[in-house]
Amino acid sequence: MVLLKEGGCPGLTADLVASLRTQGIRTVEDLVSSDVEELVQKCSVSYKALVAVRRVLLAQHTAFPLSGAHLYEELLSSTAILSTGCASLDKLLDTGLYTGEVTELAGGPGSGKTQVCLGVAASISCDLKQSVVYIDTTGGLSASRLLQMVQSKTRSAEEQMQALQRVLVTRVFNVFSLLETLHGLRCTGGQQALEGSRAVRAVVLDSATAVLSHILGGKQTEGMSLMMQVAGELRTIAKDLGVAVLVTNHATQDGGGGVRAGLGRSWSHVPRTRVLLQRTERPGARPSGRRSATLVKSSRQPTQLRQELDLSAWT
Repeated sequence: MVLLKEGGCPGLTADLVASLRTQGIRTVEDLVSSDVEELVQKCSVSYKALVAVRRVLLAQHTAFPLSGAHLYEELLSSTAILSTGCASLDKLLDTGLYTGEVTELAGGPGSGKTQVCLGVAASISCDLKQSVVYIDTTGGLSASRLLQMVQSKTRSAEEQMQALQRVLVTRVFNVFSLLETLHGLRCTGGQQALEGSRAVRAVVLDSATAVLSHILGGKQTEGMSLMMQVAGELRTIAKDLGVAVLVTNHATQDGGGGVRAGLGRSWSHVPRTRVLLQRTERPGARPSGRRSATLVKSSRQPTQLRQELDLSAWT
């Protein structure tokens, strides 16, 4: 379900969206399945304009058949692999983050998800000289920590400043702001937001849970719809912009005493690759930067592969 929004396609103005909503037309599905002539009369809009908008929306959201050979050629020409800056994590991910895909880090509180996200952003920005959009939904991003990671990679103050400028931080605290941010990124390709910088190569969302978990559960069908809109935007951004998307998710105890990623079964189909982070210290032991990283979902490697991850790898 895709909501109709101003600018969603040429001709879809704020006035047209408002007029359609008065007739209960709120989504693309509502519009393409409605009687255009009846809508024209009720909304007092141009028949030609409405038909044009409907045609464009159909083209944007209708799947067209492609051959396997075409898809494989497209994959070879568009996929790049971005090192995370941590050898053990790269090994688990089959050499790094893949553009065109969504990768998820799941873990409980204190498992190091944000630390990994910061390290990945610093590595892509400083080592690969590529731009990163960092979406912070918890306020957990520490500018001083990011600077420390960058400083560990170069002593040049000029290079440090350039690396920090390649990390665009956006803070959002609800699902609607998140959708607006993702929609804007998809429409502009990140170019307007990063004036004078290289094109965006990675998008980090830390965390999806913070803005989605409270709208799910029970009979909140709207919450599920919003979550799938977020999922759709992330997948589209990854594929259409040719970027690597890294998302964090919380983890909970399952009925058998094990650990599983949150947000439910529907969300489990969103990431192509999922890594579970867990603390390794015994109760009462001194905290350390060591974490256990387990590959629980992958299209390239056997699952349940495990690596020891040192959070100090980026510093």
